Amino acid sequence: MVILGAGPGLGLSVARRWCREGYRAVLLGETLEWMQPLAETLQAEGFTAEGAAVDLLDPESVRTVVAGIGERLGRIDLLHFNPSAWRAHDVLTLTVPELLEDVAFGVGALLPAVQAAVPFFADGARVLVTGSAAADTPATMAPSLGVQKAAVRNLVTSIDGTLAERGVRAVAVQINGVLAKEGPFSPPPIADFMWHAVHPTGEWQAQVGYHGEPAN
Repeated sequence: MVILGAGPGLGLSVARRWCREGYRAVLLGETLEWMQPLAETLQAEGFTAEGAAVDLLDPESVRTVVAGIGERLGRIDLLHFNPSAWRAHDVLTLTVPELLEDVAFGVGALLPAVQAAVPFFADGARVLVTGSAAADTPATMAPSLGVQKAAVRNLVTSIDGTLAERGVRAVAVQINGVLAKEGPFSPPPIADFMWHAVHPTGEWQAQVGYHGEPAN
């Protein structure tokens, strides 16, 4: 599995949840110095993991890194897109270049990642995207986040429809609550819900909302 925008919260928990099922985790973030401790945390727990750097604002960096992982490992079974940009500028101060940069980071980077991963997707591979309630109820203090989450949710629908004929599906899990260190909106139960969203018992859904309920 490949996680773009990995961090010590949800990204690490998703990696751990998939590693428990026998997956190998590749954690991608801005610098190797940030990713290596996350990989070492998983390694200390007995899992196979590694970290690497990627510039999510540079499509060529994304393509090169993701394709390199596919070439080296031979296949990509899960591509998890987790990044988002928080910018505390309201609509009276947010500039167009700032908005476009945030959308490029939290939405646009998904395109080269998927395009680079396609040759290495086996039948049954999945694309998982972290969504947010900000898509429907954006914060006035950070409107670019809502734009990112609404746009990436829409993009996932197109990705799912395009890749379905290849046996690959995509899902956006919209987290309808505030991330916390403990409780139903802490990373572990969300990661467990994501596992079940990617492996549903019923009909596939490209859009799934998490409201704090236990995974089925």
